[in-house]
Amino acid sequence: MKKSVFIGALTVAGLAAAAAPAATLDEVKERGVLNCGVSTGVPGFEAPNADGEWEGFDVDVCRAVAAAVLNDAKAVEFVPTTGKTRFTALASGEVDMLSRVTTWTFSRDVDLKFEFVGVNYYDGQGFMVPKELGVTSATELDGATVCIQTGTTTELNLADYFRVNNMSYEPVPIETQTEAQQQYLAGACDVYTTDSSALASVRSSFADASAHTILPEIISKEPLGPLVRHGDPEWGDIVRWTLNALIAAEELGVTSANIGELSSAAGDNPEINRLLGTEGNLGEMLGLDAQWAVRAISAGGNFGESFERNIGENTPIGLARGLNAQWTAGGLMYSPPFR
Repeated sequence: MKKSVFIGALTVAGLAAAAAPAATLDEVKERGVLNCGVSTGVPGFEAPNADGEWEGFDVDVCRAVAAAVLNDAKAVEFVPTTGKTRFTALASGEVDMLSRVTTWTFSRDVDLKFEFVGVNYYDGQGFMVPKELGVTSATELDGATVCIQTGTTTELNLADYFRVNNMSYEPVPIETQTEAQQQYLAGACDVYTTDSSALASVRSSFADASAHTILPEIISKEPLGPLVRHGDPEWGDIVRWTLNALIAAEELGVTSANIGELSSAAGDNPEINRLLGTEGNLGEMLGLDAQWAVRAISAGGNFGESFERNIGENTPIGLARGLNAQWTAGGLMYSPPFR
């Protein structure tokens, strides 16, 4: 589910340099569809439903950008990528953005020549084990076999954790989350490690989720968020401020239920007016029209609505807001001001 640091920085950087000169916004408008890179499937974050339509927390970001730019939240071509292929897909121009549980790191931002536009989920790496093993802490995993996705920072985090705790392990390499789930359930490994949110996602799909335990240790920081190529700051601004619009809307009380009324005329809150285009010219600054944020928020609701519908405590994924609550509620979600 994670974040390759082994992909070959020079190759990716070269592709990024080659892809950068064209204006992405113009290309997307001319094409009439947003190409959005997602994973091969993480329920709650990005996965096809029974009708084959992609849905999830990260998918909502893609649809919000398409709504802002193309006036159509469904004008998205979802391109499944693995931990190894995602960065090449973005650098080569195959996709216009990635929104697929990818960790913001120094080397990806600087060496691979990508630009993370924000964080939409603060996560950390964890461990899941069958309850029958009787393990209650990651410090008891000495000698374990561990299912781990190749081409990810998970590998480095795992090696660091076991080294610091003077433990050994045997890696069982896998390529996709589906393969990880199959191998883990087949007993090919004692432990599955990845982002804790992905562990919750995987466990929710098990026939008997209660037979598996997510251990309490979180061994890394995993700020997950959308990213674009270096070299096109105007496009980066559009994706960044679309994400910020979803976050700000929740803080300001703008929802899918009241946005029609709030956007019909200027009200008493100047920042809501600027966000929804009834005052000022923020859309023009982005090269979009005044209603860009209205469309983005309407596509899947504000940040909180999307969270609760896709991965919240009342879904099979069952994630609490925690660090992903608004800053006004003790979390880290905080949008710069719209002014």
